Amino acid sequence: MSVDTEVIPLARPVIGAEEEALVLEVLRSGQLSLGPRVPAFEQAFAARLGVAHASAVSSGTAGLHLALRAAGVGQRAGEEVVTSPFSFVASANSILYERATPVFVDVDPVTLNIDADAAAAAVTDRTTALLPVHIFGYPADVPGLERLSLPIVEDACEALGAVHADGVPVGGRGHPAVFGFYANKQITTGEGGLVALGDAALKQRIDSERNQGRAPNMDWLDHDRLGFNYRLSDLACALGLAQLQRLDGMLADRARVAAAYRDAFAADPIEDLTLPCEDQGGNRRGWFVFVVQLPHRVDRDETIRALAARGVQSKPYLPAIHLMSFYRERFGHREGQFPVTEDVAARSIALPFFPAMTESQVARVAQELRAVLGA
Repeated sequence: MSVDTEVIPLARPVIGAEEEALVLEVLRSGQLSLGPRVPAFEQAFAARLGVAHASAVSSGTAGLHLALRAAGVGQRAGEEVVTSPFSFVASANSILYERATPVFVDVDPVTLNIDADAAAAAVTDRTTALLPVHIFGYPADVPGLERLSLPIVEDACEALGAVHADGVPVGGRGHPAVFGFYANKQITTGEGGLVALGDAALKQRIDSERNQGRAPNMDWLDHDRLGFNYRLSDLACALGLAQLQRLDGMLADRARVAAAYRDAFAADPIEDLTLPCEDQGGNRRGWFVFVVQLPHRVDRDETIRALAARGVQSKPYLPAIHLMSFYRERFGHREGQFPVTEDVAARSIALPFFPAMTESQVARVAQELRAVLGA
C-alpha cells in the first residue's frame, strides 16, 4: 500500500457540535449518572418507536440479559430458548446467563433470519421464550413468531430504523426489544443499550435490576431483588439524545451508501458474490453493515489480508455460534448441523460502511475487491 493511499475504515461514527454541547452540559452539571438525561433519552427513544416504555442499560448484552429475565427465563431447570446460530455471540450468551439452553435453528438463506416454521419445529415443553435476531438490520418474522404464543425477546441491536411489512417499526410491537449503541451502530452512545417494551411492570423490574435491585423509590438500603450494575450514564444518554436528533439523516445516508454499493457491483458484477438481500414483502431494512458473501472456494482470510494491504478494512461477519469452541465443548455441536448458517458464516465479510462514506470510496472498495478476487 502506498503511503499516500487513504485507508478506508470499516466504520466511523458521526459526531458533531450537538453531541459535544450536550455532553459538555452534563459535565458542567456535575451529575454524570442517575440524572435527568437518562429518562429524557428513554422517553425520546420510546416515542421514536411508538412504544410506552424504554430502559437504558450499559450494553445491548445487558439489555438481552434483563429482557430474558423479565420474560420469565431462569425460573426453572431445563429451560430452552429458541434462537439463531448466526448472530453476535451475545444473543446466545445472554440465554446461558440464566442457565437456560440456546436451541438453534438454521437461518433462511436469503434474509439470514430464522423463520416461524423453523422455530415452531424446535419448540418443546421446555421452551420458555423465543429470541429472534434482526440480523444486519433486516426484520425477522416476529409477526409469524407471535402465532406460537410464547414470550418473545427481540435482538434488535442491529436494526434501529427497520420496519416490518405491516408498518410497525422493529422494536415497536411491545415485546421486550433490545437495541445496541456501540460506535458502529445506527446511533451511538459509545457503549450502551436500551430495552424498548410496552409493559409498565416489566419496565419497573428492568429499571430495578439494572441498578442492583433497588426499590422503586431508590432507597440506597433497600434492595428487594437480585440486581446488576447495568446502568447507562447521563453522559452516554446525552450523546444518545443528540444522535437521535440526527437519526433520520444518518439512516438516509446509510441507505445511500448501500445503494451506491449495489450500483458499483451491478456495473461490473463479481461472479458468485452474494449481496445483502433486497427489501421484500414490505419489510424495510435499517442499514447497519454491508455484508457480502464471497464466492465459493475463495479464501476469506486471505481476501481480508489482501484488502488491508490495499487500504480497505474488512472483517469476518459473523461466525457460526454453534461452532465456537465453547459451544462445541459445552453442547456437543458439530459441523453440518446448520448448513445454511455454516456456509454463510464461512463466506461473509463486512465491507467499509458508514454514513459519511462517499461514492468514490464505495467505488474504490468495489474495485479493490474485484482486483483481489480476480487475482
